[in-house]
Amino acid sequence: MTDTSAPTTRFAVPGRIAVSNRAAAVWQTATLTEIRRETPHASTFRFAVPGWGGHLAGQHLMLRLRAADGYVAQRHYSIASHPDDTGHVELTLDHVEGGEVSGWFHTVAEPGDQVEVRGPLSGFFAWPGDRPALLLGAGSGVVPLMSMLRQHRARRLSVPLRLVVSARGPEELIYAREYGGETTTVFTRSAPQGVPVGRMAAAHVAPLLAEQPAGGWEAYVCGSNGFAEHASRLLVEAGQPVDRIRIERFG
Repeated sequence: MTDTSAPTTRFAVPGRIAVSNRAAAVWQTATLTEIRRETPHASTFRFAVPGWGGHLAGQHLMLRLRAADGYVAQRHYSIASHPDDTGHVELTLDHVEGGEVSGWFHTVAEPGDQVEVRGPLSGFFAWPGDRPALLLGAGSGVVPLMSMLRQHRARRLSVPLRLVVSARGPEELIYAREYGGETTTVFTRSAPQGVPVGRMAAAHVAPLLAEQPAGGWEAYVCGSNGFAEHASRLLVEAGQPVDRIRIERFG
């Protein structure tokens, strides 16, 4: 789950893409069709949403659960699926300790269950696929970035895209099977033999800024508050323009 309110960091300058308020205001029924385990603590939930009008990579939706006693819980979740996955959306959720919604998904939900969704929401973090994209994510912060990567591949876009993703260890790397040559992985606590352990550093970011594509990068950063500040600082110190960094944070 990500907090998509206006960023407070001094490194983020909004550059919003227009979204349809009319479409975002309509609640739709979403039927859970598939659950895929990504890591010991994260799973992807695929929904059929017949009336879904599509989204831009990087956008999120509002999800609403209704209990039998009438209790209602709502949460914002980033969309993991690529925009051309017509009639479906995918969400990848961490199992948050004590989380009533994530707890329900990870311990109760099964295919056939229905929830309500509305969206897509927010144009701030959206990537339309028309400009080079430099993506930095940590933990579940990679979810909206994966939507961008999937779009890049599905549409065979010619604009450059690079992803630097951080995880505690290989077993915690969400979407591990999907990364290719465009991705650099950073492990902060444990790593395969011969792979260094440590926080995302200038050595991971500076080379990408040193060899920029024509027009430069549009940078997207997603993760915890601490990661967002750290990664943004790395970008700025490596020469990325402040007004071309977009941040989405959680926690």
